[in-house]
Amino acid sequence: MATSTTKAQAGEGRRGPSRGPGGHDAGRRRGALLHRLDIKGAPYAFVAPFFVVFAAFSFYPLLYTSWISLHRVELATLDVMEWVALDNYVELWSDARFWNAAANTVTIGVISTVPQLLMALGLAHLLNYRMRGSLFFRIASLVPYATSVGAAALVFTMLFERDFGMINWALGVVGIDPVNWESEKWPAQLAISTIVIWRWTGYNALLYLAAMQAIPAERYEAAAIDGASRWKQFTNVTVPGIRSTIVFTIVLSTIGATQLFGEPLIFGQGPNGVTGGADNQYQTLGLLLYEEGWKNYQMGRSATVAWVMFLLLVLVFVAQRAVKHLRSRAAGRPRPS
Repeated sequence: MATSTTKAQAGEGRRGPSRGPGGHDAGRRRGALLHRLDIKGAPYAFVAPFFVVFAAFSFYPLLYTSWISLHRVELATLDVMEWVALDNYVELWSDARFWNAAANTVTIGVISTVPQLLMALGLAHLLNYRMRGSLFFRIASLVPYATSVGAAALVFTMLFERDFGMINWALGVVGIDPVNWESEKWPAQLAISTIVIWRWTGYNALLYLAAMQAIPAERYEAAAIDGASRWKQFTNVTVPGIRSTIVFTIVLSTIGATQLFGEPLIFGQGPNGVTGGADNQYQTLGLLLYEEGWKNYQMGRSATVAWVMFLLLVLVFVAQRAVKHLRSRAAGRPRPS
């Protein structure tokens, strides 16, 4: 008995002193800290790769472009910069080519965006009905979007060719003289807008269709019980129900119209594609940016055009938010008795 007690005391001596209440509290605190870091830090760890990629490929180029726009820099010697402050912006403000490109960007944007969104809304309304082969038509509407801009622009360029194009052939059948689509201002802008409309109508139609299918069926049933026709249901139920999606597509189309580049470049079929025709009749801001940087080798002026395009998009976004705020205030204001 004495021997076993002695061995037990010797074993306790070898193990050392037991952990007291303070050691257990410290362990629990460390475990709680790790748990809080896991719960609160895990979401940031998951989204961190996006912000790293965004900072490397979007935010840093944006800042570097703004820095270049304040210098005179040539393409052949990018490491040699001459500080000119806001001179590039002042020169761009007084450059007639800039205002011509801005006006062309607006007109082509309006000509392509308005019919595109109206056609997409009508197409989505038709696809929203139950009909045979609806899945086929939905997939077919995405084919133009999946087609590369180069292939689409080349095909439409051949269609709008002056001497052997199918469009002029069809006009000749009904007795209309051939149109020089590439050399005249409005025909050229109309032809370029046709390419944009063909490529993006189906994409916007599927966005509208997804929003329409989220509208509760009870609204249509209530409208039908009240005697509303199909047109009344469309204007009073469908359109208000997808208003946010319509605003989203308008903003998205505005951004795309501001950055329009591939369609007019390929439509020009050569050197005139960069300048937007012999008289710059369809040169957009995207083409002007390319001409300044890669034809005139003036990277400072090219960066200035890029930043002006960015500021124009910011102004469009601010104007959209202001209109939305004013409409919400007008809707919440009590009507006079």
